[in-house]
Parts: sequence; C-alpha cells; structure tokens
Amino acid sequence: MLLVFVGAGGWLWNRAGRRMVSADATLCHSKAQFDVRGDPKTGEPRVPALTVPGVGNKRMAPFRGLEVGVTVLQGENLSVVGAGQMVDVSKELLGKAAERIAAGLQKLVDKGKLDEAKRKVLVARLGTASNASQALEADFAIEAVTENEELKKSIFKELDGVVRPGGVMATNTSSIPITRIGSATRRPEAVIGMHFMNPVPLMSLVEIIRGAATSDATFAATQSLAERMGKTTVVSRDFPGFIVNRILVPMLNEACFALMEGLGTAQDIDTAMKLGTNQPMGPLQLADFIGLDTVLYIADVLYKGMGDSKYRACPLLRQYVDAGWLGKKTGRGFYRY
Repeated sequence: MLLVFVGAGGWLWNRAGRRMVSADATLCHSKAQFDVRGDPKTGEPRVPALTVPGVGNKRMAPFRGLEVGVTVLQGENLSVVGAGQMVDVSKELLGKAAERIAAGLQKLVDKGKLDEAKRKVLVARLGTASNASQALEADFAIEAVTENEELKKSIFKELDGVVRPGGVMATNTSSIPITRIGSATRRPEAVIGMHFMNPVPLMSLVEIIRGAATSDATFAATQSLAERMGKTTVVSRDFPGFIVNRILVPMLNEACFALMEGLGTAQDIDTAMKLGTNQPMGPLQLADFIGLDTVLYIADVLYKGMGDSKYRACPLLRQYVDAGWLGKKTGRGFYRY
C-alpha cells in the first residue's frame, strides 16, 4: 500500500522496500503497519530516496496533515516499510520538515526506543521533491491543508491524476461537505472524509464522512486504515460541521459571545466550563489551540450551510482574526503565549 499525506501544500508518503523498519511512535500512540509498495522486481523504492537531515518545522505544525504524515516515520510499534517522500513547492519548508523528522527519530534513539542503525535507514529512505507527479499510483491519499474549499478542490484535482484506479482520496476537513470536494474529481466515489482530532497524538477519534457518491469500498478501506492506526471511528452524514464541530464550534462561539458581553473574564469562563462540566480545557483556550481563524471558518461554514442565525460567528471572534490574533500559533488570541 502506498500511503500519501497531503498537508500544508505538500505530500508525505512511504514506499515499500524489502525490509520492514520498526520505529517508536509520538503521534499515533497505537500499533499500526503501513505496507507501502516498491518496485515489484527489485523491492527498491520507485522514487529514489534523497538523503535528508531530519525534521523540525514549527511553521508547518498547525497543519495536522503534515503532523500525521511525519509520525508515520516515528510511531509507537509502527512498522515503516521502505522510503518516505515529502513533496512541497517550498524547498525551505521541505528542509525544515526533514529536520523535524530526523530530530524526532534521534529523540527515540536517545530514549532507547529505536536503535541507531534503524534510525539511519529511516533517514536514508526519506526524500523530498517539489512535484506531486512523483507520487503516481498512490493507493491512499489524505489531504490536510487549511480549511479552504477552493484550495482543497485544487489539490483533489491533482490527486485525481496521482491516486491509482481503485485508490482512496481522503480529506481531513473539519467542516466542508465531502460531496462538494468530491465534485472536483472525476471519481467522487473514491473521495471520503477522514477527520482526525487535534492534537492527533492524544485524541483517539477519527470521524469518517461519506459523500453522496462515496462507495462502500472506499468507506471500508478508510475505516480499516483508521483502525490500523489505533483510532476509534464514528460515521457522520455529510452535513456542515459533521458531528464534532456541529456541536463543538457553536459552544466555542457562545463562549466568545459571553466574553464580548462581559459575562466573565476569559479565565473565569474557561474555569467555569472546566470545573463545571469536567472538560480538560476551557472553550476559549481550546479555540486558541485550534486557531481562531479555523474556528471562524467553521462557524461561517455552519452558518452558510445551515442557514440558521444561531450559527453566526461572534463579532469579537471575527475582530481577533482580522487583527491577526489567531491563538497559540501566533502568540496571541484570547490569551498570550
């Protein structure tokens, strides 16, 4: 199986070599095995692996798809077969991403969870490229760029020419209807939603969303892959926000209204919800961690898609986004970081 991760405008995938290399996990916290295909005659990766120094890219961290992809190379009891390939139009970002991977693998060596020989093999099998065409005949692609429908559609048009016939094209969208994303391809039956929760290392849930045309085979393959990653799956109908964000984002938005109206301070609102409803994190802090721009985008998707004023975004939330106060990733949101 050739597994491709598309995130932050880039692709990361693994290809099968002859030997299976085990690494310890930091993201999946689960047992998984990714069988990826090499040349059937030689067993060598079809795309030559380029030597890269490792991984470490804070600029890419907000893009969960990249985080998921990176961890394919460093997962607990995770078997990585063959080479890894990352594709992005930015060589600078690729270099930083490669540094992060190697740094993560080195930490596993330092902790005694991965031996040095296997680390060297993994790093040697990681390559970079700036053209998606080198991922031809991918079996399973997972897109995880920012919540921008037009961007996602443009990527799925590219994936349509990369993923092999019978393969799966999944999106990590947290709110955009799968049916609309699938309409950008020539085979909407192969398109499905595979929404990982953030932060992926700690959250065991994956929402699976079938579009209007998603086939049973596509659904079965997606559910199987998520379970092999150690995730628990739920199935949602293809309506804006799906299950989690249909319920979560209105709560976060209402907390913004409460703050704007002076009902309480940010600290008091969060403390009240943590201790009063036994949540591990208050809604305003959670919004900061998700990214206020993402929360606003989802709120707008819900409002537009459902046509109900109860989903309208709080003006204070929109103001913070306009000011560039997007939460933890920019150093300021409802709190300062």
